[in-house]
Amino acid sequence: MSMKMNAQLPLPSDLKAEHPLPKEIVQLKAQRDREIREIFTGACDKFVVLVGPCSADHEDSVLDYVSRLAKVNEKLKDRLMIIPRIYTNKPRTTGEGYKGMLHQPEPDKAPNLLAGIIAIRNLHIHAITESGLTCADEMLYPENRSYLDDLLSYEAVGARSVENQQHRLTASGMDIPVGMKNPTSGDLSVMLNSIVAAQHSHNFIYRGNDVTTDGNELAHAILRGGVDKYGTCVPNYHYEDLIRLWEMYQQRSLKNPAVIVDVNHSNSNKKHREQIRIVSEVLHSRKHNPELRKLIKGVMIESYLVEGNQPIGAERIYGKSITDPCLGWEDTEMLLYRIAENC
Repeated sequence: MSMKMNAQLPLPSDLKAEHPLPKEIVQLKAQRDREIREIFTGACDKFVVLVGPCSADHEDSVLDYVSRLAKVNEKLKDRLMIIPRIYTNKPRTTGEGYKGMLHQPEPDKAPNLLAGIIAIRNLHIHAITESGLTCADEMLYPENRSYLDDLLSYEAVGARSVENQQHRLTASGMDIPVGMKNPTSGDLSVMLNSIVAAQHSHNFIYRGNDVTTDGNELAHAILRGGVDKYGTCVPNYHYEDLIRLWEMYQQRSLKNPAVIVDVNHSNSNKKHREQIRIVSEVLHSRKHNPELRKLIKGVMIESYLVEGNQPIGAERIYGKSITDPCLGWEDTEMLLYRIAENC
C-alpha cells in the first residue's frame, strides 16, 4: 500500500476538551459574530477589513501583530470591522513548499500534524485573548475546520478549492460568513455556483457521519483576480468588474449579495505595495455607486510586521513573511486609517 498511516489524530471534541475556550472568549465571539452577521445582511454599514500575514508562521510575531491591530481597532471600531487574518493552512500550487503551521508548527522542521493542530488551536485562542478580536482562517481541509469551528468568525475557501464539492457542502453547514474566491482562471460563474451550493441545504458524509446542513445565507464572493492561459494576471477589482458581479448576482436567487475584494494575489500580480492603490480604487467605486456600496462589504489585505518576504533560513527576520510578500506594519496602519476616512 502506498499510503502509510503515521498516527491516529484526536477527535475535535477531545482536542477542544484539552484546550478549552475561556467563558469570556465564548461571549466575545458570540458578540463579534452578531456584529459581522449584521454587516453581511446589510443591517450595519461598517466596512470589513480582513488583514494579516500571508501565512501565520510563528506565534510570537502573530500575537505581536494582532495586539497592534487591537490598538488601531479601538480608534476605528465605529467605522471598521477589523478581522485578523490568521491563516494556518497554506495551499501550494504544486504541493511543494511550506504548507503552514498545521503541517509545520516550526517552519524549518519536519511536518508534525498532531503538534500542528494543537499549535493552531492555541494560536487562535491566544490571539483572541491578546487582542479581543476573533479571526479568519482558510478552509483548506474541510474536515480539519472542526478543530477551530468554535473560534473563527470568518472563513475563506481558496481559489484552488472553490470547485471542490466537499468544500462547498461543508460551507453550507457553517453559521459564520464564508467567502468563496473566484478560481485561478478568474471565472466568476464558478464562484457564484459555489455560493449557490453553500447557501442551500445538503446531505452528505462528514467526518464519518451522515449529516444534513441548513445552508449558509452568509456565503459570498471574494474577488482575487485570475490568470489567463498564458500565465498573465488579470485583475478583477475595477469598477466594471464590480458592476458585472452585481449584475450576475441579480441573475441568481441568492441571499445577501456581497463581495470582499482581495487586493493582493492576482489582483496585484503579487506586487504587495499595489495593495494600497487598489484599496483606494475599490473605495472610490463603492463611494460613487449606491449598488456597489451595498455589494462591497470589505477588502482583504496581506500584511505583517516587516515589509516583503524572505526564505525559510536559519537567520529569519522576525515578523517578515516566509511565503508571499506583505505590506509592513507602518503602511498597514496608515492604510487602515485611510480606509476609515473614505469607506
